[in-house]
Amino acid sequence: MAKLRKLGRPTDHRLAMLRNLVTSFLREGQIETTLTRAKETRRMAEKMISLGKRGDLHARRQALAYIYDEDVVTKLFTEIAPKYQERNGGYTRILKKGPRRGDAAEVAILQLV
Repeated sequence: MAKLRKLGRPTDHRLAMLRNLVTSFLREGQIETTLTRAKETRRMAEKMISLGKRGDLHARRQALAYIYDEDVVTKLFTEIAPKYQERNGGYTRILKKGPRRGDAAEVAILQLV
């Protein structure tokens, strides 16, 4: 089993934060966050895109159970997933941006390929 990063948060807060990050990422196409958050967000975003590629009702309901916004799920299944139909994984990229000014945390940009 893969090791989960705890991100210094209680479980419920961490899961809610990741759901928010994935929802925002799929809505906007790219987000700027810390490197470790970007890596965790990428894991879930790629799973959601894989569900979108399946395209059946069960996959849509699984995505709706995780993603907060119904419009984002619709976008995932109609626009995002069909672009990656021929691709086996690797739907996202992480670009390191450098340290953040306030606390010197490593900042990264997560974007769809």
